[in-house]
Amino acid sequence: MCLAFPGKIISIRERTAVADFSGIQKEVNVSLINAKIGDYVLVHAGFAIQKIGKEDALEIFKLTRTQKEIVKKIDELAKEIGRGVNIMEVCGTHTQVVSRYGIKESLPENIKLTTGPGCPVCVTDQEDIDAIVSLALTGIPVATYGDVLRVPGYFGSLDNAREKGAKIFSVYSVEETLELQKKYPDLVFFGLGFETTAPMTASAIQKGLTVFSSHKLFIPAMKALLKIGELKIDGFISPGHVSTVIGLKPYKNMKVSQVVTGFEPDDILLAVYMLLKQIKEGRKEAENEYVRSVKKEGNPKAYKSIFEVFDVVDGNWRGFGVIPKSGLKIKNKYKKMDARTKYKDILSKVDFSHSRKPTGCRCGEVIRGLITSKRCPLFKKMCTPENPYGPCMVSTEGACNVEYKYLPKTRL
Repeated sequence: MCLAFPGKIISIRERTAVADFSGIQKEVNVSLINAKIGDYVLVHAGFAIQKIGKEDALEIFKLTRTQKEIVKKIDELAKEIGRGVNIMEVCGTHTQVVSRYGIKESLPENIKLTTGPGCPVCVTDQEDIDAIVSLALTGIPVATYGDVLRVPGYFGSLDNAREKGAKIFSVYSVEETLELQKKYPDLVFFGLGFETTAPMTASAIQKGLTVFSSHKLFIPAMKALLKIGELKIDGFISPGHVSTVIGLKPYKNMKVSQVVTGFEPDDILLAVYMLLKQIKEGRKEAENEYVRSVKKEGNPKAYKSIFEVFDVVDGNWRGFGVIPKSGLKIKNKYKKMDARTKYKDILSKVDFSHSRKPTGCRCGEVIRGLITSKRCPLFKKMCTPENPYGPCMVSTEGACNVEYKYLPKTRL
């Protein structure tokens, strides 16, 4: 369920509410916000993570901005700047919107949109994939999000493990995993994603769910891209999902032009315009285009819940290696629910040297924005959504999957 579309709460019972999404009613968990009947909420992975006002909700419904007017303003600014500008979007949903609506093709030739590390499945380290598959092959039941099941590792994917008899479950939310745990007490949840999904996993750990954490903090990856300096980045289209939780403060000291952005084509185009305006004026600020959903303070309750359960550690990222202070490790207080600790004897016998061997897949370079999917020799030949070589082709938010799915579009 996309955060770009609000739902109105029509009933609440304890931590579960029913929200109406333009005639479609769905149950959502409201434990992360103080919600009441009549509130409009934004939902991610089954959890309501932000309340918004009625006027903001109606603004979303109306989508009053005109795309052609924004494109015209972009054209004017691009001519005034008079040089090449490289803008990176770092959210998997933004990647989808950019390709689906042909936004790259709608921009002037000197404005380049590059895809960065916004897909949580894609940046999950290969060693973590091999570890969770190894646990599954020993008979430990594993539950995780659907996109993860087909990510190939040295020992195969979770889907391959299921074919060999392993108990593998695809879930929409961690709440489903808690229900599965009643039937399978030794169930392990493979938790991954950024600050948007980490609060849900933290909540489940506090309820006694065993978790193999591959969760990450997102801002350190943006800083790593700037520090590595492989690619000149003039500005970031920053992630709306993550920002709904963390707010604007974490972006403030990055010394690069940024615009936190929503998920409609109009949002993306307006973000490009705002970034170009910053660049023309010599400003390097964090601005908020997604004001209808992202508050300056974010969601303090959800954000705080992450650090009640997780310690911040160095994290392994596909395509980057170790990024300092980007990983989330389960605190010793909850070590009984930490699969890495609980099953360390099994994991200590796994040979992870194969996890670091190259496979010909260039997903890591795609993630860092160094190449487009088309430059990978496997793309559309040996590597397809039906036969993926790497996570960038597996996940619906992966750059290769998106590139494969959407043909070039005409200008808006």
